[in-house]
Amino acid sequence: MYNASFARSRLKKWMRWSDTWIDQLLVLGLLLAALLLFTINLGIPLRDWDEGTVAQVAREIASAPVQSLKWLYPTLAGEPYLNKPPLIHILIAASYKLFGINEWSTRLFPASLTAISIPLLYGVGREIFKSHTPAIFSALIYLTLLPVVRHGRLAMLDGSVLCFLLLMILCVLRSRRDLRWCLGAGIAFGLICLTKGIMGVLLGAIAVLFLLWDTPRLLTSWFFWLGIILGSIPVVAWYTAQWLHYGQLFIGTGIFNQSLARIWHPVENHSGKPWYYLLEILKYTVPWLLFFPLGWRLAWQNRNYSWGKLILVWNISYFVVISVMATKLPWYVLPIYPAIALAGGAKLSETWHGWDSLPPSRIWIISLALLGLVAFAGSLYFTLLANSINLHLQLVLLSAALTFLISAVLLAQKDLQFIFVLFWGTYVTLLLFITSPHWVWELGEAYPVKPVAAMIQQHTQKSQLVYNW
Repeated sequence: MYNASFARSRLKKWMRWSDTWIDQLLVLGLLLAALLLFTINLGIPLRDWDEGTVAQVAREIASAPVQSLKWLYPTLAGEPYLNKPPLIHILIAASYKLFGINEWSTRLFPASLTAISIPLLYGVGREIFKSHTPAIFSALIYLTLLPVVRHGRLAMLDGSVLCFLLLMILCVLRSRRDLRWCLGAGIAFGLICLTKGIMGVLLGAIAVLFLLWDTPRLLTSWFFWLGIILGSIPVVAWYTAQWLHYGQLFIGTGIFNQSLARIWHPVENHSGKPWYYLLEILKYTVPWLLFFPLGWRLAWQNRNYSWGKLILVWNISYFVVISVMATKLPWYVLPIYPAIALAGGAKLSETWHGWDSLPPSRIWIISLALLGLVAFAGSLYFTLLANSINLHLQLVLLSAALTFLISAVLLAQKDLQFIFVLFWGTYVTLLLFITSPHWVWELGEAYPVKPVAAMIQQHTQKSQLVYNW
């Protein structure tokens, strides 16, 4: 009896050690793959107007002495910058101090934070799913979503919000087993608020709604509220400092015009229909769009489990709120993509484990084949144009075509390798895309900025105000 108990104890210890070792390897692999995808070829010109604004605010922080308090009261072209809290601007200013002022150093910290969100999503998956498979599939889907890759690489605030959001969700999930993780959840909530202000309240509400459904006892824990208080202290301090410094100007501009007014009034004419974000998801989540609807249905069928509750609360609440908002911008939808990836990962995992009892989906086969043919036609089109500019797009589309067509063939043959081909091929296609000059395609819609800027700098005085359009 003693020997049997000892053997079982050793087996359990070995299994825990094995799981930890596998998790560490997977986290390291995901982080390295993400850093490569998110930090390579960051040095092309900045996109106007959002990247230019962030860069200019960071540049003015970096150029001012610390005692001037520009890091606390940032400016844009010498005027008070009241749009968003300056956490990411300060990080970019630090990057300028370390690496100089250029496009690469401008995008480095936001892109790196977005890359860190990939293994964080894997951690979320390991907390809610029983096995590694749905967690790793979810992380790989999230890693290879075009909107996440493209916007996460830009000098904007939204990729950093993804990182802090997933850190908050991970800490919330772990706090169900260890209340000390509530402190981490509160700190992550504060980081969101110091990055995008009022959005932190919305994303924090998602976590609260999930706990209200899944673990309501946690909402009565003093550890939970202590975490929220600790995370909120720097946020309240920053808003108080702005109010004391700017007075009514900050209340009217920083809180109402730039934040709350976006809910009922389109800021700078950025409006759209209620289904605007649905179209964004449909347009830019190929090929993983094929698995999302069935993933949502699977979550609904398993709504008694934590993973089903989290996916449903996250997807529905966030999507409804941004859809009814008057201001519509493509990057507002980014925080929903981790939840969508979890749904897709759950469906792919079910397919993986129940393959023998599930016939190949004809819709998946036909859709992948059509996507492959469209991509091949696009590659052929750019081949016929035959110039160096289109060579990049030709390779990207050819890689996509091969990925989709081979996956369709394997799926038709009921070969599970179609999942690996789809992941690897999509990753390589995105890698080819971001190493091309086309990943910031808005640059092709306007004149080259750098030559014009050099001409203005050469022929105008340093302090002269210049309007350019």
